[in-house]
Amino acid sequence: MLSSADKLAKGGADFLICPDNTIHQAFDLVEHRSPRPWLHIAREVGKEAQRRRFKRLGVLGTRYLMEGPVYPEALKAAGIDYRMPGAEQRERTNRIIFDELVNAQFLPRSLAYYIEVIRGLKDEGCDAVVLGCTEIPLLVTEEASPLPILDSTRLLARAAVRKAVER
Repeated sequence: MLSSADKLAKGGADFLICPDNTIHQAFDLVEHRSPRPWLHIAREVGKEAQRRRFKRLGVLGTRYLMEGPVYPEALKAAGIDYRMPGAEQRERTNRIIFDELVNAQFLPRSLAYYIEVIRGLKDEGCDAVVLGCTEIPLLVTEEASPLPILDSTRLLARAAVRKAVER
């Protein structure tokens, strides 16, 4: 992250973003050493959840993201509760991402599985779901989801545009 930050700063960037959710696990290690400020993807999701008055979010992503600190820390700081799928669901969700979605395979059975997982999160009281992986929104759309979606990549991109326009 720091190597990329240095290159981007030398190229004239005023601020930095990274659309990869999982790498934000290293964010606290690099933020204070970075030559430019960063927008944090999960913090941007938290801001949008606050804006839309969501109280509890389900979080989908790679296993590493769902089992890591990125969203728990950011959502807690935003005063938002969250739920993750169970262990078996996390593993299958992860397999679909790496075996199918990154290879541009968008299978109806995988969409049906994601919908089932999102329904389970809804049953746990979630009022929206974070699509915390750049590939998941290629399969799960707002129309198909039983819950409103928060597409982390899209929210980060919109935040970056707002920040760029502010300057």
